[in-house]
Amino acid sequence: MWINGVAAETLPASDRSVQFGDGCFTTACVQNGEIAFLPQHIERLQRAAAVLRIDNVDWAALEQEMVLAAGQQYEAVVKAVVTRGQGGRGYSAAGCSAPTRIVSTPAYPAHYHGWRQQGVKLTLSPVRLSQNPLLAGIKHLNRLEQVMIRLHLDQTEANEALVVDTSGCLVECCAANLFWRKGNQVFTPDVSQSGVDGIMRQHILRVLEATSPWVVHIVSETPDTLSDADEILLCNALMPVLPVSQVDDHHYASRRLYDFLLQSC
Repeated sequence: MWINGVAAETLPASDRSVQFGDGCFTTACVQNGEIAFLPQHIERLQRAAAVLRIDNVDWAALEQEMVLAAGQQYEAVVKAVVTRGQGGRGYSAAGCSAPTRIVSTPAYPAHYHGWRQQGVKLTLSPVRLSQNPLLAGIKHLNRLEQVMIRLHLDQTEANEALVVDTSGCLVECCAANLFWRKGNQVFTPDVSQSGVDGIMRQHILRVLEATSPWVVHIVSETPDTLSDADEILLCNALMPVLPVSQVDDHHYASRRLYDFLLQSC
């Protein structure tokens, strides 16, 4: 792990990421020493930092640190965190002028390989995401909703959780974005009020919108809409796409969209 470019394992307790979850992060896939979608990961962090009004981040240094961290890895993960740093009094960020950069290399989730073959089993989470258009879409450090979703998921036999917002509409999964297909119509939840607008979600939308015969719809729908879907898949920057085999008592066998997306993900 590197903190501001220096190998370290500890962070001051006064850092605002510890005190308030004041920061943002991204998680990138490394293959043969190269970071997939590196420019998009940097842009994601910049967009989140702009929303959170975290200034003076040394983006060139952070990118170089990510590249160096990935250089000796065959299959791994590079996680980059930007915090507001230290300073301020209470919630006030006055005086915070030196953001903290944290780069680490967690192991790649090896179970994704098995899930590609077997498919993913989903269950509906009892934890609902709050609607907050100010923070929707970005990957900020306040992830307690996801922690609670994962705690409930760990009590089931499912691999991932379907997550709805407080209005009952589908948003995402615990750690992935969601797509489903009905014929040539492809659907994904609206994440303008809650959830994360993932890099792979953005990539898939660009691919599908530029390719026949797919027609893409961004929707606000309840989980009932999945009952007559031909296919469901999940995506994130690490997966990058996975087929869904089951949602509670409903089973899905088609991989038509999944097989198509594998060519570009």
